Amino acid sequence: MNNKMVKAECLLDYCASLFEKVGVPRDESYINAENLVDADLTGVESHGVSRMPIYLKRIRMNAVNPRCTLRTVSESPSTAVIDACNSMGAVVGVKTMELAIEKAKKTGISFIVVKNSNHYGTAAYHAKIALKHNMIGFTATNGAARMAPWGGKDPFFGTNPFAVAVPAGKHLPIIADMATSVVALGKIILAAKKNLPIPLGWALNKFGEETTNPKEVFDGKVIGTPLPFGGPKGSAIALLIDVLTGILAGSTFGPQIKDMYADFDQPTTISHLFGAINVEAFVPVSQFTSSIDELITMVKQVSPAKGVDEIFLPGEIELRKKEKRLAEGIPISEAVLEDLRKEGELCRVECNL
Repeated sequence: MNNKMVKAECLLDYCASLFEKVGVPRDESYINAENLVDADLTGVESHGVSRMPIYLKRIRMNAVNPRCTLRTVSESPSTAVIDACNSMGAVVGVKTMELAIEKAKKTGISFIVVKNSNHYGTAAYHAKIALKHNMIGFTATNGAARMAPWGGKDPFFGTNPFAVAVPAGKHLPIIADMATSVVALGKIILAAKKNLPIPLGWALNKFGEETTNPKEVFDGKVIGTPLPFGGPKGSAIALLIDVLTGILAGSTFGPQIKDMYADFDQPTTISHLFGAINVEAFVPVSQFTSSIDELITMVKQVSPAKGVDEIFLPGEIELRKKEKRLAEGIPISEAVLEDLRKEGELCRVECNL
């Protein structure tokens, strides 16, 4: 399939303009757009600008509050429960992570749970915010029923991703970001949009059989189920993330959460967890980052297995890809470009991509 190379800044400005046209404040429009463009820069196209149509549709249908509103339900020096009042998840994530960092500066460790939010993009986008403050960032989120518990065939849990970002010194930071399914549902949706098959082992159809046809898993709505990574292990972690997000926030969990692709008359009520660990509260930052650098060097010096040229740390491939795409542009498929053009026509914004 043909791709067009698009400069990141052009894509950012265009997507931000679309968000503004549907009532999102300018500064928040850029946060939403940057969240999506950053995913495309790092090669996570499933969470990139291909998501623009569904985000804009939900705003147009009044299913999402376009202006970020955060209400503190309860708070302590190192914790908080925040009601996001059905705001855009990307903006909620940035503002809440910044709050967690401010608390961790005073208390050493901070954890905040958020309820009544929406899809917040890649988890890594929010965890990485802590790196600028020499902190370890953590986040997790639940979501609409996508994945059956191990041994089942009916969607129950969200793919419930989590991410951890660890600062380094001379090396790239360690950034682990993963769904609890073998792959994020977004990759299956993108494959369906591009009419491409998916590998065996990614998902089951509605009969509980493995399939290579993404449209047997998602065809406008979830009709099959992605498989949990590591079988029962991924299923267990998905359950625990529901505990640490929805249940800890006193909100919805499991199949109670609404589907952003199918339920347009009510909020999704997604919950998130954000954490920040202030390294300086434990060891000097210079000592910590030096040890992380040593750890990274040792890992990369391990003899590679047959057929492997280089051992990569979590997030290293994505950060290298981001550097390359910032210089050369982001490859965007014609199918995604066509969706963006249509949104431009609806919003009366000229598409100059």
